This record gives sequence, C-alpha cells and structure tokens, in this order.
Amino acid sequence: MDLTRVDETIDKYQGDKSWLVMILQDVQEGYNYLPKESLLRVADRLDLPLSHVYRVATFYSSFSLQERGKHLIRLCDGTACHLRGGMNLRDEIARELNIQPGQTTGDKMFTLETVACLGACALAPVMTVGSKYFGKLTPEKLKSILSDFGKKAANAET
Repeated sequence: MDLTRVDETIDKYQGDKSWLVMILQDVQEGYNYLPKESLLRVADRLDLPLSHVYRVATFYSSFSLQERGKHLIRLCDGTACHLRGGMNLRDEIARELNIQPGQTTGDKMFTLETVACLGACALAPVMTVGSKYFGKLTPEKLKSILSDFGKKAANAET
C-alpha cells in the first residue's frame, strides 16, 4: 500500500502528536477509511503506541476501519425520524442498493449507516449523503436522491 498520503499528512502537521485526530481525519479523507497500514505508519511516525492510535480511531464514530463507499449515507434513527418512518426509508435504501446498514455496495459507490441523531429533527425523517442533508424524506424523494448520486458517480467516471 502506498503510504505517501499518510507521510504527507503527518508532515503537514509537522509530526506533532497533539494533532492526532486531525491527522486521522485527513488520512481518512484520502483513503475514505483508515487502513491498518495507515494506523501503523501514524503510530510509528508520531512515536505513539499503536493501541493509542487505534483507541482514538475507534472512539469517534466519524472514523471507519472498514472501506466505505464513495457516498456515505447516514440515516437518522432518532425519535423524530423513527416516528416519521425513518426505518421504512432504511428498508427502502436496503432494497434499492441491495445492502444493509454497515455495508457497502459492490461497486463501492454507497455505504449505509444508521445513526442515533443527525441534529435536524425539524426535517425528520432526515439523512445525509456525504455532508449534504436531505429532509422530509419520502420513498419517492429517496429514490430520486439515490438516482441522482448514482448518475453523478457514473458521469464522474466518464
């Protein structure tokens, strides 16, 4: 595995271990997850125990040790979203993409996660795709959103 990105990221923060969370965020942005090899390199270069780096990487839900799709879908399962049909939407996404929460599509385009709260109860039911929020979702809106992201991905490849 090419760890050039990891080294560049560590150099960007001048090897300062107090920036560990930011370093891990930047590394994850480059690979779309935190590969084992990257954690080993970060620990080595920052002179930190691997157990410490791993503990930080597993503490924050924004980090992933599993490869994720290009588009991370986070579906809210908070009280407001749950009461307004959020789990029906989860089932719809699962059918449309043929994945369950925690899984990634075979083409590595989408990963589905359910989360306890997205902090947008007034928009319930709500989900994010990447950093973009989509609220007051219906099955029809959901299908349109997934289709749009699928088309954007297809266009980016050509």
